[in-house]
Amino acid sequence: MTMSYNVLIVEDQPLIALGLEDAIEALGHKAVGIARNTNEARALASAADMAFVDVNLEDGPTGPVIGRELAAADIAVLFMTSDPQALGDGVPGTLGIIEKPVFDRELTEAIQFVADRRAGMDGAVPPGCLVQFSS
Repeated sequence: MTMSYNVLIVEDQPLIALGLEDAIEALGHKAVGIARNTNEARALASAADMAFVDVNLEDGPTGPVIGRELAAADIAVLFMTSDPQALGDGVPGTLGIIEKPVFDRELTEAIQFVADRRAGMDGAVPPGCLVQFSS
């Protein structure tokens, strides 16, 4: 049996957040909450093993700061954004980025990749839609 993880969704667009929540739960993981800004993300962080983080949120382009904080708390972080250039060469400690819009299959593969990495499978192969950071 595969591991089940608690996943934090940091996304301020409700339709995207709910679609991500459905995909996470379809793979047997638990969405611990949807954060629309920095304060909500910090409030939910302690319950999370993994996080999917957008760059631009309700309180501005705060995703990179949130991602850095979550990664420092030993949470596996993957960015999902329509503005990948905003992350430059990446955020230390985070896994990488997938560019929105994301197809359902790509999203499923990305969630599985993050879960595999969280499980300690460092050799897990990222899906084609995912750009890994060289941290």
